[in-house]
Amino acid sequence: MSARPEPVNPGPDRILVIIPTYNELDALPKILERVQCSVPLVEMLIVDDNSPDGTGKVADEWASDHAQIHVMHRMGKGGLGAAYLAGFAWGLQQGFDVLVEMDADGSHQPEQLPTLLAALEYSDLVLGSRWVQGGGTENWSKNREFLSKGGNYYTKVMLGIDIADATGGYRAFTAKALRSLNLHEVASQGYCFQVDLAWRATQRGLVITEVPITFIEREVGNSKMSRKIVAEALWRVTVWGIDRRVNKAKGLLTKGRGFSE
Repeated sequence: MSARPEPVNPGPDRILVIIPTYNELDALPKILERVQCSVPLVEMLIVDDNSPDGTGKVADEWASDHAQIHVMHRMGKGGLGAAYLAGFAWGLQQGFDVLVEMDADGSHQPEQLPTLLAALEYSDLVLGSRWVQGGGTENWSKNREFLSKGGNYYTKVMLGIDIADATGGYRAFTAKALRSLNLHEVASQGYCFQVDLAWRATQRGLVITEVPITFIEREVGNSKMSRKIVAEALWRVTVWGIDRRVNKAKGLLTKGRGFSE
């Protein structure tokens, strides 16, 4: 039996769960209650993109009644990636030790958050994974499952990363890990945003752990998935993958000419 690794992040930690919202009026109160019940000591930041349905107002009402809930209002619908980047910046400025990505629609189960946080003791980044043993989805069509598995396989091959679920959005980062990722350079959105951060973490040699989760398709509201999001992810991963291969080839060529070891 191998020895247990030394903790990377011995606690206790200040934990911030970042929840982006756009038209999540019905779903938001439910997810806030579930987070409070599952991990009572965490704080939450709701990043609302000026939701027309009044989600921002409901968020403010919850924040006025609960000291551990904070709200960030943005001017308009700026995308998931931009919302998380704004939340990361606020959380790092406020001195949180751990920052968590979580959807507002219930697809990421707060009851599984303790598993992610426990794994973070020995990791820089913990990914809630649908495609490792013990993980899965509920209420997904075969086409949606094929798209996700296919996209992750393509990402793995093109970028050379050993991650089963690079597109998943249920994640826990240490503050130190986030600071190392040059977040000011990130411009991607949707699935591609998640791939971008995972790849950056891999390139910097961070300790990444995947833990199984069950992703549940939302029961209320509308999915933010679109062809544009999928197309962006495919295009960017292809460009990154080609760039990686070109740089690798240049490195091999340089070695062959005796310019480096």
